Amino acid sequence: MNYEIVHTNTFTYETQVDQSLNTIRLKPLTDEVQRLLMYRAEITPASLTKEYTDLWGNQVETFFIPEKHNLLEVKTTSVVSIQRGSFIHEIRYSKRMQDIFHSQQFRQHYLSYLNETDYTLLHPEQLSEVKRGLGEMDNPVQYALRVMNYVYETFTYCGEATSVDTLARQAFELKKGVCQDLAHIMIGILRAGRIPARYVSGYLYVGQDSALKGDAATHAWVEVMVPGIGWVGLDPTNNVEALDNHIRVGTGRDYADVSPLQGVYRGGSSTLEVGVSVTLLE
Repeated sequence: MNYEIVHTNTFTYETQVDQSLNTIRLKPLTDEVQRLLMYRAEITPASLTKEYTDLWGNQVETFFIPEKHNLLEVKTTSVVSIQRGSFIHEIRYSKRMQDIFHSQQFRQHYLSYLNETDYTLLHPEQLSEVKRGLGEMDNPVQYALRVMNYVYETFTYCGEATSVDTLARQAFELKKGVCQDLAHIMIGILRAGRIPARYVSGYLYVGQDSALKGDAATHAWVEVMVPGIGWVGLDPTNNVEALDNHIRVGTGRDYADVSPLQGVYRGGSSTLEVGVSVTLLE
């Protein structure tokens, strides 16, 4: 499956600003199932970018605008090829996988994705509520699927209830949120069960399937480390395995590691308008 993604962030400032320093994470990943065929970043006012790879393997671009401006527009265009098949439901949790999962080496290697962050931490009483609904964690593969279904069935997708700063424990109490919140809640539950889990930021191609949610802007889902196999994507917003319509841009411990655009500037307040278009190429 080949896709073209056009992502535009437009900042309009109340007064003129200057000395704007920005960081963007909008360049899709290339790995064994996804290949970046083309990428272009257009910045207004014009600015040169410097690129580096962060600790989590994401492509990061930085740029500085010294001149005064009332508007900042960052438009990225990407073409991505994806070839990924469904298989998590067919995984048999073998004795060898069990040995790996319970080994000290496995724990140490994925420690960054086992430790809770402020975004993903849930209260003990919230985890007790989850345990009453899901039972004990005995098989991490099947448990991850049960957690995804639990989040999907328990929490309502709502774009007005939370903000980008909402924590998992806050969204848990509300029983509603957007894809970012549902991903954080699912990660918090999985890590409490000692299952390595990471946050994924990217795009979702919906096409003719209007039942899927999350195509209006960037989408978020979860990847679970299956012992001896690797990272497997699960989308709690839609209760599906992340397949060839899920386009990955970045991964990290939580949203803070993969925030699409961060910056500082000197000047007044601003408003942000975001536009995302994902097109299937023939």
